Amino acid sequence: MTLTTLIAVAAATLALGLLVSSRGPFDRAFEGQSGAHLTVRFAGSGGGTQQRLADSARTAGVADAAGPYPLASVRLWPLRETPPGYTPPPSTLVGRAAPDGPVDRVALVDGRWAAAPGEIVLERATLPPGVRPGARVRAEQVELTVVGIASSAGRSADAWVVPEQVAGLTTAGPDLQMLYRLTSSGTAEDVRAGQEAITAAVPGGAVTGARSYLDVRQVAQQNTAAFIPFLTVFAFLGLAMSVLVIGTVVSGAVAAGTRRIGILKALGFTPLQVGRAYVAQALLPASAGALLGVLLGNALAVPVMAQVAEVYGTASVLVPVWVDVLVPAAALTVVAATAFVPALRAARLPAALVIGRGAGSTGARRGLRARRALGRLPLPRSVVLGLAGPLARPARSATTASAVAFGALAVTLAVGLGGTLVAVRTEGDPDRSGAVTVRTVLPPEGGPDASFAVRPADPAAVARVLADHAGTRSSRRTSRTEVDVAGLTGGAPLVAYEGEGAGAAAVMISGRWFAARGEAVVAGRFLKATGLRVGDGLVVSEQGRSARLTIVGEVFDLGDDGMTLRTSLESVAALESPYLPAVFGVELTSGTDRDRYLPELNQVLEPLGAQASATESPSSSVLTAMQGLIAMLTLMLVAVAGLGVLNTVVLDTRDRVHDQGVLKALGMTPRQTVVQVLTGVAAIGLVAGAVGAPLGAALHRAVMPAMGRAAGFTIPQAFIDVHGGLLPLLMALAGVPLAVAGALAPALWAARTRSARALRAE
Repeated sequence: MTLTTLIAVAAATLALGLLVSSRGPFDRAFEGQSGAHLTVRFAGSGGGTQQRLADSARTAGVADAAGPYPLASVRLWPLRETPPGYTPPPSTLVGRAAPDGPVDRVALVDGRWAAAPGEIVLERATLPPGVRPGARVRAEQVELTVVGIASSAGRSADAWVVPEQVAGLTTAGPDLQMLYRLTSSGTAEDVRAGQEAITAAVPGGAVTGARSYLDVRQVAQQNTAAFIPFLTVFAFLGLAMSVLVIGTVVSGAVAAGTRRIGILKALGFTPLQVGRAYVAQALLPASAGALLGVLLGNALAVPVMAQVAEVYGTASVLVPVWVDVLVPAAALTVVAATAFVPALRAARLPAALVIGRGAGSTGARRGLRARRALGRLPLPRSVVLGLAGPLARPARSATTASAVAFGALAVTLAVGLGGTLVAVRTEGDPDRSGAVTVRTVLPPEGGPDASFAVRPADPAAVARVLADHAGTRSSRRTSRTEVDVAGLTGGAPLVAYEGEGAGAAAVMISGRWFAARGEAVVAGRFLKATGLRVGDGLVVSEQGRSARLTIVGEVFDLGDDGMTLRTSLESVAALESPYLPAVFGVELTSGTDRDRYLPELNQVLEPLGAQASATESPSSSVLTAMQGLIAMLTLMLVAVAGLGVLNTVVLDTRDRVHDQGVLKALGMTPRQTVVQVLTGVAAIGLVAGAVGAPLGAALHRAVMPAMGRAAGFTIPQAFIDVHGGLLPLLMALAGVPLAVAGALAPALWAARTRSARALRAE
């Protein structure tokens, strides 16, 4: 009972703790840092302006404020070689003497806060690749040393320096930033009202920009929301299985002690005293198991929640204290109830009747009838006895079947979720190349501080080499840039295609891939962010030049938060954008050996400054975290189910130990004893698997679309229908090995028990 309670409580603690921690991680981090509901940028830095801004903290509707802080928009260049054509995005740099304050208490993740000019702290969410404390960056003409990495839940800045540093980074003079917490901030209308009141309280035209925390919150919740549906399912399964298995074990233990209850009653114990005695007897080992289970659940939660927190972009959290209290309390309540009720019921019966039960009556007679009926089948006697066993105690068999069915359901759900996530990760990149990828910029050798190629290879020359090289079936060029999109704040990534096979790797949700000049495809998040639909037009621009595109399809695309525009190179030729160097995806002819093709191709590409490599599988930290959670939670649920079977078979085997002694005396071998025990649980597992597997598949079909909708994506139905071929049959049979694994130990114990000892057992 201790082990069963331990594993059940650990599984329930981990699942419920993950579920609670996954709900609102942004809100917890935001409130923990007293994040700014409204971040406002003001023009000018005169002393009078600063005083007026400081006085705005007393505006009606403002609960608290911080600032004004000097602010500049700069580009942070790493002091190392970057790819040709690379231009860092503009970064908001704010001057703050300390990370704390009444609003937006910035959390240091690594290093320390900037204490003097020449030092800078970078925001973790926008940290350039390979930059760590000790690295150096350049802002305008000023070199700065990175001394810390920090995190602002409200994304108030991309970097921080000491206030006196900001003036030297801009020739026009720094702007100012104020951070406000509002008395009412639950809706966009509340935040807008607060902004209007602040704008009215400061000099006219001073406000040059403002950002609501609700916009930051929406972006932050897109990844976290995908975790909620499947964590909810696993939390429910964990709690339900814990209650079922604990209840089964405790009630079985009470049932096994029915004769003892009769003896206690004959000695003068009242029914209430018997009930209390059995509750105490059950609570002692269960309490130890519950305590150890909470400790184990919290220990398992530490690395898992650290991984989830990294995906969420928030600080790592522990299992809430109330979960540590609620789960063991609920488990012990189940133990007490399942021990007290059957013990009290048995104690109210006449003592002679209770003592007469056991090898007793109803179950034995029912088992005898079942053996007679099954004896007509052409089966070995040990198999017949095993099949009749579950029919002798249908209630106990039903609870065992329920535990196995839950386990089969969990395994089927996990296989489905894993298959869909693999498909999503593999098919979620429309740009994925063929067997070979050719880059026109050589990657740096010797680490991140090494130099890139002096200039990118000529894409036209690379295309000619690929077309003429033996073994090349087709090649496709992709080039990336950032463009402004009418009606979309901050612009969007744009991928332009040239060559054969564009769209061959894309999975369309609706519409079609672009086929003519002026057509484009986008992902569902882009459509939601802009309010556009398939068939609508939009305008993209770059430094005063513009191009009009028509959206002809919605593509399944997980890259760049689903905000990428995809079109042909000729459709945006008018922009004359400074594209980053091109990347070619190469498909090989049938029978071509890639390991031989690559070195031969690189011999020709090397003089051009290009390089070919085998295409790597895409990766995603979010999907990896999901797969890790699914695997861990499934293993724990299977362990709970296996323990349920183990305890039930132990009780059943001990109940029938006298019968086993008789059978051994009549010539039953140890091997036949094992077959008898395992046959009974295998039959239960077969029925339970046939019930649990279809339920798991149905649950998977309900959970995956909900995960996609929560994350802002539509998951194609083909990715959800992964239970095809022989997989449904295999999942239906999953209950058999699960049940047999749980019953193997007591089966071997029964086989080793000597017949004389068994015959003397009561």
